[in-house]
Amino acid sequence: QSGDYDDALQAASSRGHEAIVRVLLNKGAYINMQGGYYGNALQAASFEGHEAIVKLLLHKGADINMQGGYYGNA
Repeated sequence: QSGDYDDALQAASSRGHEAIVRVLLNKGAYINMQGGYYGNALQAASFEGHEAIVKLLLHKGADINMQGGYYGNA
């Protein structure tokens, strides 16, 4: 945890790496981890326009109302 992303799931989500997001989630990555510039993985994917990742994160239980990051919430 450090830098702009705070965790690997947030980094992969912001960059549009759907396969990596799936692997991380399947390996137990905490979907609602907060921190970094975007706040969490859902906010990162939303801001960067990665619709497939947004849908995946929501399907896997991401909290759409979670606050944090520069933009507040997704």
